[in-house]
Amino acid sequence: MLLGALISALNGALTKILSEHMSALEIVFFRNLIGVFIILYALKHTAPKLSGGKFYMLFSRGLYGFLAMILFFYTITVIPLGEAMTLNKTSPLFVTILAYYILKEELDQKTLFALLIGFLGIILIVKPFGMSISYVHFLGILGGFFAASAYTTIKKIKDIYDSRVIVLSFVGVGTLLPAIFFLVAPYFEPPEAISFLFPLFVMPTDIYVWTLILFIAMISTLSQWLLTKAYSTSNLSIIGVISYTNIPFGVGFGFLLGDTFPDFLTLMGITLIVLGGVLVGMKKRN
Repeated sequence: MLLGALISALNGALTKILSEHMSALEIVFFRNLIGVFIILYALKHTAPKLSGGKFYMLFSRGLYGFLAMILFFYTITVIPLGEAMTLNKTSPLFVTILAYYILKEELDQKTLFALLIGFLGIILIVKPFGMSISYVHFLGILGGFFAASAYTTIKKIKDIYDSRVIVLSFVGVGTLLPAIFFLVAPYFEPPEAISFLFPLFVMPTDIYVWTLILFIAMISTLSQWLLTKAYSTSNLSIIGVISYTNIPFGVGFGFLLGDTFPDFLTLMGITLIVLGGVLVGMKKRN
């Protein structure tokens, strides 16, 4: 998870650079299309040993993963990288809640207090009450929820599906749905709120752009495999805490790319979100 967090932050930085040349949905499409070929090659080289089953849950993992990715990539293009990554990393907080309802994991008063701290951090980042809350911040938090849904689904199917097959469901759905949106886009005038899901498709021709696409596809597929392995082999909340390490990486990469350094309220929000996750993880270890 630690290595996956570093790669995730690097992937976010490269995505922000690439977003100057293409839409977020196109980045998601090409990233996943190349990922499909990478995973298929890995499966051909070494066949999966687990029998499978519950295909609807495998598809759900792919759908949740796609929604989390497109919302994350879109927020990267609009708000500072570190801020977008922090909102996406609310997922461990949502994981704890979903694990309670779906996986029947413990959720006591101390854990609830930790979740309260984390969600207070969200409030400080989005700055509501007439300060600077935006629809993009909401999408960032929603992306964190869908990421948590994907991680929880991994926990449910880890014993019946090979980790590569689980990743294949993610990149497969993440290729198919954007392709459908591209086909619909010329004939559909979407509301402004979801217009980022229906951009007109433009085939890249620049070698520089293709180099970035290929590199993002390779490292993000590796990151997904590392993430899947991590969430398959340990307690969800503990692994979630380790995943917070991509926040300082993201702030640093974003600053190098020209983002403004987080203000005091945003830094406090980041601190509280991380603290909430750490407290949840400490409780799980106890």
